[in-house]
Amino acid sequence: MNRGFSGGRRVYGPKQKADPETLKRLFSFIFGDKKLIFSMIIVFIVISSVTGVLGSLFLKILVDSYIEPILKGDMIGFSKLIRALSTMAVIYLIGVISTYTFNRIMVVLSQKIIKNLRDSMFKHMQTLSIRYFDTNSHGDIMSYYTNDTDTLRQLISQSIPQMFSSFITVVAVAVAMVYTSWELSIFVFISVSIMIFVTKKIAGKSGSYFGKQQQSIGQLNGFIEEMINGQKVVKIFCRETQTKSEFNEKNDILCHHSTKANTYANILMPIMANLGTLQYVMLAIVGAIFAINKVSSLTLGGIIAFLQLSRSFTMPLNQLSQQLNAVVMALAGAKRIFNLLDEKSEEDNGYVSLVNVNINDGVFEENENYTGTWAWKHPHKDGTITYTELKGEICFYNVDFSYNSEKIILHDISLIAEPGHKIAFVGSTGAGKTTITNLINRFYDIADGKIRYDGININKIKKADLRHSLGIVLQDTNLFTGTVKENIKYGKLDATDEEVVEAAKLSNAHEFILRLPEGYETLITANGNSLSQGQRQLISIARDAIANPPAMILDEATSSIDTRTEAIVQKGMDQLMKGRTVFVIAHRLSTVKNSDKIMVLEAGKIIESGNHQQLINLKGKYYELYTGAFHME
Repeated sequence: MNRGFSGGRRVYGPKQKADPETLKRLFSFIFGDKKLIFSMIIVFIVISSVTGVLGSLFLKILVDSYIEPILKGDMIGFSKLIRALSTMAVIYLIGVISTYTFNRIMVVLSQKIIKNLRDSMFKHMQTLSIRYFDTNSHGDIMSYYTNDTDTLRQLISQSIPQMFSSFITVVAVAVAMVYTSWELSIFVFISVSIMIFVTKKIAGKSGSYFGKQQQSIGQLNGFIEEMINGQKVVKIFCRETQTKSEFNEKNDILCHHSTKANTYANILMPIMANLGTLQYVMLAIVGAIFAINKVSSLTLGGIIAFLQLSRSFTMPLNQLSQQLNAVVMALAGAKRIFNLLDEKSEEDNGYVSLVNVNINDGVFEENENYTGTWAWKHPHKDGTITYTELKGEICFYNVDFSYNSEKIILHDISLIAEPGHKIAFVGSTGAGKTTITNLINRFYDIADGKIRYDGININKIKKADLRHSLGIVLQDTNLFTGTVKENIKYGKLDATDEEVVEAAKLSNAHEFILRLPEGYETLITANGNSLSQGQRQLISIARDAIANPPAMILDEATSSIDTRTEAIVQKGMDQLMKGRTVFVIAHRLSTVKNSDKIMVLEAGKIIESGNHQQLINLKGKYYELYTGAFHME
């Protein structure tokens, strides 16, 4: 369960608005290093728009210079008419080719931009701390990669070229209208001002709901993801009805926001279209009156051309108003994506590097191919580099920790894990056992005190190096889509097949792997659901074995498997633990009896420590826990 996340709910702040900064940043991301390509696209858009305007103006020439004289009986050479029509056909063909070209380029370009965006998002996500994933719905995070990026794809491939085309067309047509009849142009500009006012009012309403729609989609995805993962629990406790009710509630909210957003979006086009039609009729009447009464120099061909131009003028405005909804929706998605990209990366202020070394005549030398003893190096005050064998000694000195500043989770934790020793943590749920292990590998940083690894403050060790030197086997195994061999090699990507088999033998997994249909080449999917929990755990142990770290963390690694399987897994873990410093969290106290030291935690404090016999003789909390567990077993 994610921290700070309950029932698929994610707390959002006030209504999110697409601020100018988001728009500026989005356009910077889109156009960035592609200015030359977009310049070419604009050229094609201009050609497409101008050819449309020329087509409208040609109507005036066609009517006044050819059709009207023919109707009056004047002799006009048809060859001239054919040449004029052929010229316009060529102009229209150029327009069609230009329109196809820029749309084709935009489709390809939009896919590349979205690919780069997803790459950036995923790359940045790998730098985020565990805290981020503990406090955010996984379904909502997935929504960034699907719904939010899709709104941007539509913006880039459809809305941006359409808006550019509409804008250029409006400018070109406005010039042509003024050239044809400035009197009627004033009438058109007034009516268009009314349309823009209506558009602004309606688009503002739809934009607000489109932003809420994106949030609702993220919340619904988070809930679905959580319910899929917990489907067995839902069925065990017969919570299907309540779960459906919760889903319906969230789905209703999404439906409400989507309905409102699309209602305003969909009524905008008909309103604009009707206003455009009304304007068209009024222009025809006014234009006819002007022509009959010779109020202006308008001819019959001029009226026809102007009517066509007015249609060409209002149509792009209608398209602009329609695309505004897509822009607002994309900005809502962009804001969410930028929020992810703006999440602070996990800080790594370490300067000490843990490296593999060989000894040559008493001098330590770096060797990337060496697979033996781990070692650490650090700079001394005089600037020299000293190498020392990494033994795996881990010490806590008066460590305090809290997930937030309001409540301290761990209080004054002090302990020493000597090289090769096994340290066990026991205590009730929520006592802080797992939290301590999360501090060792710096998934979270401490609030006070110090943790030292072989005498080095872990805050000074590079996190990647620190985590390479710490193996971890969790209660919930995570296997990835790929072969068994690939999953084992996840702990050491350059491992040979012989090393893979050796690690599997060490973890006691070799025999069952050979019984699989394709052995080590058997494909694992869906987190290895075709395997038993014990088999998955053995592969997980083999993955750590091949990494060969000097220290291990076993977090209730056998709590979800049966006693018989536990014995097999425990045998594999015993092989893995030999010669390593090991931290064990176990709910079965019988599995920690042979630990060198047992730490009993209660409410984030160590209340007892010692080996099994010492704690039994103390007859304190451990004695109560052990005797109770003993009778239960």
